[in-house]
Amino acid sequence: MDAQSSAVGTVAKTESATAVRLRFTPQPEHVRTARLVAVAHARRVGVEAGLLDEVRLAVGEACSRAVGLHQRHCPGEPVVVVLDAVDSTGSGLAPDRFVVIVADKVSGAVPSPRGEGEGAANAADAGEAAAQGAAAEAADDEELDDAEMGLAVLTGLVDDLDISAGPDGGAVRMGWPVKEF
Repeated sequence: MDAQSSAVGTVAKTESATAVRLRFTPQPEHVRTARLVAVAHARRVGVEAGLLDEVRLAVGEACSRAVGLHQRHCPGEPVVVVLDAVDSTGSGLAPDRFVVIVADKVSGAVPSPRGEGEGAANAADAGEAAAQGAAAEAADDEELDDAEMGLAVLTGLVDDLDISAGPDGGAVRMGWPVKEF
């Protein structure tokens, strides 16, 4: 099983007949397609009309974040999006949630708070590291800022949000209620 399969494994194990799986190259123009498919599928499975703009914005933000990470770290790997209506209660009844998972293959893509896990270095090591890595550090800070901003937008936008990362990649899982027909 590849990293993206494991990142979306929770839904993959229980994918319903209504599940949609998208795989696309990390190009910004594909984000629009993912948003359109997500909204169409959300409407089809019963997400309330008032939440469709939230679905559109959140899927766009999560996919844009994954595309940016892939372009920097693994441009040959596809971004994977899984859209499904699930029974989150496990009761076997009709689906009560519309779940979207956007998976990336970038290790450690969920940034930790700045400074966490950094060991104390002596002055000579710190000076040498600063001289050697100033440009790389600036690029890393910009990337962290972009990733942090994307996560901040998602956190403010989606109530049912789970962001995970591992050595094989990360996943952004978002959910919205499905109304009963």
